[in-house]
Amino acid sequence: MTEPTRYQTLPVELPLRTELEPTPVEECPGCIELANVRDRARAGGDMTTVSDCNVYMKRHPEGHG
Repeated sequence: MTEPTRYQTLPVELPLRTELEPTPVEECPGCIELANVRDRARAGGDMTTVSDCNVYMKRHPEGHG
């Protein structure tokens, strides 16, 4: 077993996320629906759904977005 740290350690600095949200492909109904759901979720303060929509849009089965 290791000994516990007996001194204060420096905080870990994480990098800022600089990637933008994915944009829907204009003629793709799936992308457009995900963007609409994302907009409604953001308006309602549901950031979990906003994040989910971004992930689904990035992993779109058509390979675009």
